Amino acid sequence: MNYFFCFVIFALMKRTHLDVISRLKANRAFVGNAMHIPRGAQEKARRLCWEFNQSNPDDVKAQHDILMRLFGTYHSSVYLMPSFHCDFGFNVHFKGFALVNYNCVFLDTSPIHIGRSVLLGPGVVLACAGHPLHPEQRCSSAFETSAPITLEDGVWIGANATVCGGVTIGAGTVVGAGSVVTKDLPAGVLAAGVPCRVIRPLTEEDRIPPEQIEF
Repeated sequence: MNYFFCFVIFALMKRTHLDVISRLKANRAFVGNAMHIPRGAQEKARRLCWEFNQSNPDDVKAQHDILMRLFGTYHSSVYLMPSFHCDFGFNVHFKGFALVNYNCVFLDTSPIHIGRSVLLGPGVVLACAGHPLHPEQRCSSAFETSAPITLEDGVWIGANATVCGGVTIGAGTVVGAGSVVTKDLPAGVLAAGVPCRVIRPLTEEDRIPPEQIEF
């Protein structure tokens, strides 16, 4: 009887684990209790991030092998600089070439979709995770909020900018350094500020003249 009881408890815990993981991977916002998030998944990401951050920069194959195990969708054309940290890794999806500069942090409690030719400056934070605004809920519970982030093709995010959960940044848009992006941004614009706002569209006048390109 005791063995049967233990088996039932184990089965229920495993099902809860799978249900929470599937919820984290769903491409929609949610509110949940952080105490129910399986710690094993985060521990795996911490170990892999540590391995990557301590790896030999000349051993590109070893670095790619680590990132293949860490991310949900990864391409060898992704250039990721240490130090890098994320919550889970399995929620990060690259479409193709991307540059993730030094000291970036991905709080991927929801999916993060990164398009082709995306550039992330040093210290960029992609933060799907949040907390309740009401102080009683925030202080007396383990509730967390979460929503996906999407960076479409050709987005450039300047150094030390933060993108909050639920945000989609349209193709080709540039976000100025130090900005805090709390709402969607359209394609093809220059945006900056805290909170981040559209400054102007990007035009042909922004193209660097060929004669100014030295090498």
